Amino acid sequence: MAVKLLCFMILFFVLIQENAFAYQYQVGNLQAWNIPTSADPKVYTNWPKKLNFKIGDSLLFLYPPSQDSVIQVTKESYNTCNLKDPILYMNDGNSLFNITSPGVFYFTSGVSGHCEKSQKLQISVYASDGSLPMPPAYGPGGALADSAPSYPTVFGGIPSGPSTSSSSFNIKTSILITAVIGVLICGLVGGKI
Repeated sequence: MAVKLLCFMILFFVLIQENAFAYQYQVGNLQAWNIPTSADPKVYTNWPKKLNFKIGDSLLFLYPPSQDSVIQVTKESYNTCNLKDPILYMNDGNSLFNITSPGVFYFTSGVSGHCEKSQKLQISVYASDGSLPMPPAYGPGGALADSAPSYPTVFGGIPSGPSTSSSSFNIKTSILITAVIGVLICGLVGGKI
């Protein structure tokens, strides 16, 4: 009976392990949030395509605070590089955006001219059912409606994410290894190996 309970507990933890991970992604995997270089002009377009962002994850924007900032904007402001009336303004050089709901999120530099030089980022966060909800309702001037959720800037506490597109592979590999170890332990304890 104890062996079966142990096996069940190991299997349970293996199955929930993938949903328990939250990552802190350093935007673009770069040393700093800045205007893309000629060596990688589409860094902020290509980087999020390699990742699967989930609720609980966060984006870390690093930059010299005297030289740059990050603003969250509407889709329209993102497309037109309109810096007026941002949803969220971050300017401390170590800005953390916590993903608290599914949807599409748009960011750009708060410095005039940087967005036009492709210093802007769009990420998609899918709901657990795989759907992509509509963006929140915005009031006049692009401001969030009073009922819309806030996205606070907080620091620390979330482990750093993987630096390559293999993040889901690494998680699935660790789950597989944990499952194999669990089966081996159950077999040894049960006397079947």
